[in-house]
Amino acid sequence: MIADLTFTWQRFSDFDIASLYAMLRFRQDVFIVEQQSPYPDLDGLDPDCHHLLVRDVDGNLVAYLRARGATSDSHAFIGRIVVGPAGRGTGLGRRLVAEGLSFMDATYPGHPIEIGAQQHLADFYAGFGFVTDGAPYDDGGIPHVTMWRR
Repeated sequence: MIADLTFTWQRFSDFDIASLYAMLRFRQDVFIVEQQSPYPDLDGLDPDCHHLLVRDVDGNLVAYLRARGATSDSHAFIGRIVVGPAGRGTGLGRRLVAEGLSFMDATYPGHPIEIGAQQHLADFYAGFGFVTDGAPYDDGGIPHVTMWRR
């Protein structure tokens, strides 16, 4: 277990240049480089999202997720759920998702939440009440499934 973690929610407009760069670099290092999945991480959704940054005692980013609430023309979702190498196998992934869902339940009560889960993690997300909806699909060379928590 990583000690002394800080969980911080912020809006896109709250990022300074250095923290925005660190967050984007963190996502790139895992999703694109480590997982060898060339996809457009900069999808235009970040400005409309809440961002959960998890830092260790030295201020290093060790986990992250983004969340967007339901609007009149879209549904709620959480995504870009990532735990860096230092946090893997420590239970941090469960803490990260639990914090994300707690925030969504408090901020957008009663709204169903969608995730696009890597297929091999479907059972992990099922433990939080998510149910697979539809066939697997390819996302950047990695099999994914759409899952909902209603």
